[in-house]
Amino acid sequence: MNVQQNESTCGPRIPAPPELASNDLDVLRAALVREHDERRRAECLATMQADVVQLALGLLVREPDIEGFFAGITKNMVEESESHGCGVWLLDEAGEQCKLWMAYIGDRLYVDGKHDLNQLPFPHQSLADHLVAYKPGWEQTIEYTHADERLPQEIRDCHSTKNVHATVIAPLNIGNRTLGWIKLSASGEGDCPSTQWWRVMLTQAIAHQAALALHYSRVVERSRVEERRKGVLEERNRLARDIHDNLAQGFGAILMQLQGAQRDMCAVPSPLAQKLETAIDLARTHMIEARRSVGALRPNVGDGEEISQALKRITSLAQRTTQVPIDINVVPLPRVGDMVEREILGIAQEALTNAVRHSRARRITVNASPVRSIGLRLSVADDGRGFARDRHSEGFGMTSMQERAERIGASLTIVTAPRGGTEVVLAWEPSSLPLQVHVAG
Repeated sequence: MNVQQNESTCGPRIPAPPELASNDLDVLRAALVREHDERRRAECLATMQADVVQLALGLLVREPDIEGFFAGITKNMVEESESHGCGVWLLDEAGEQCKLWMAYIGDRLYVDGKHDLNQLPFPHQSLADHLVAYKPGWEQTIEYTHADERLPQEIRDCHSTKNVHATVIAPLNIGNRTLGWIKLSASGEGDCPSTQWWRVMLTQAIAHQAALALHYSRVVERSRVEERRKGVLEERNRLARDIHDNLAQGFGAILMQLQGAQRDMCAVPSPLAQKLETAIDLARTHMIEARRSVGALRPNVGDGEEISQALKRITSLAQRTTQVPIDINVVPLPRVGDMVEREILGIAQEALTNAVRHSRARRITVNASPVRSIGLRLSVADDGRGFARDRHSEGFGMTSMQERAERIGASLTIVTAPRGGTEVVLAWEPSSLPLQVHVAG
């Protein structure tokens, strides 16, 4: 086999060090020692990488969830390299912010969401800001000494206090994307170059495997989320079909029968005619609500009724079922989406029903107005008997109204007191206000 064949199959031949041609025994001896060390380092690196791959595969089998995998990785890194600690910082989806996700220090694991990482005696947010800002660290493994001026001063001070004398940070890269960083901190002064080299190579090899595992985990999770989304969408479509084919059409049939009876009854007493008209309006209202439910389940389907008109319709229908005067003050309101409008109307109807049936009020008032042209405020108030604090959870549709408010991120306030009346106030804006429920005495 000639030289050209060797180069094509095994790569370019590495030229022998020029020192080997020297007649000086000391120079020759030094060259041989150096070449021996380089061979041992290459063998060590190959063995280390094989061991790291084996470790990663073993962890993936034993710890299929990504948190368990990284817990095993960080623990092994600290124990095998006899280091002070190991931490993992992750970038957000936008690649702009970074935070500590996991740290193994001493013999204890800390995980974001399970432990208060702010209690760790290390300025991890300062390091997170440094990792984002220091662009060379996005592409290559960086070695830091304990007093490295590239690090923020508070990190250097912490390293000095904790006797951390060397730090290696490797990016978690997959393709041209950085997912985060893994950091290994070593204690003890005077690490020899070979030990430091071994720690750097270990961190870098672990980072490659960890990045692959993290990327795979996210791909699987996105797939699961998409499958769940498809499942929810299919179930929503099924419910929409059931409501459309059964409830909506059923109310439509009832409405037709009632209207037919109304036409056939030429002369009936006025109270009976009024009750028949109320029944027709009830059937029409519930048919519209069934269609709204279909619209909420299938956002591309809607009846086009504006919310202000729907509030007037609901109030008018409630007025037909009671002798108590109901005043309504509603101005044109912004469209806020079928789903949000459906929940708002549900709360309004529940509050009106409670006021009519339970309040023993002399007057009920409904007010609705826009908030900064993008949200709205709804109030249903009565001057009735109210209710006491200890009855807060017993009735009046409170649970239903709370759940509706939670679904749309609205602020729901109930102000009531015995013999002091009740006011239900709903405020909604696109900023998704937190749910608030107050029962004032």
